[in-house]
Amino acid sequence: MATRIGVVVMAAAFALYIWLLGGRAVSFIRVGIDDGEPVALIMGIALIVFPFLGAWALCRELWFGWRAEQLAKRLDAEGLLPDEEVELRPSGRVVQRDADALFPTYRAAVEHAPEDWRSWFRLGVVYDAAGDRKRARQATRQAIRLERAVR
Repeated sequence: MATRIGVVVMAAAFALYIWLLGGRAVSFIRVGIDDGEPVALIMGIALIVFPFLGAWALCRELWFGWRAEQLAKRLDAEGLLPDEEVELRPSGRVVQRDADALFPTYRAAVEHAPEDWRSWFRLGVVYDAAGDRKRARQATRQAIRLERAVR
């Protein structure tokens, strides 16, 4: 729930950012056109383009989070989420040696069934638990692609 509140707050802050910069962008573009100032024109266009790129990136991340949550719910309902007992640090993170011990099993599952979104998603969960966010996202994106292809 805290994550969702954070997403809503960030989306609202981003909307406010776009609204406030919109006026500035129009001002820069007017100055650029009316006074023949190419730098002002370029800045005004950039102030319009960059927020749209940011909105695209935000939407993409929201979609990724939503799809990953849906897959996690499906795996949980099927009883297939990783549930190994691992030692945790006081921070709540998995002790690295325990995470390293889990990887061979989940990597082997992916190698055995590379078209199975469930094995990719479980590998992503294990990577995430170990703190390897880059590989966790890659594995989860692959799971999303494979699951979508099956539908």
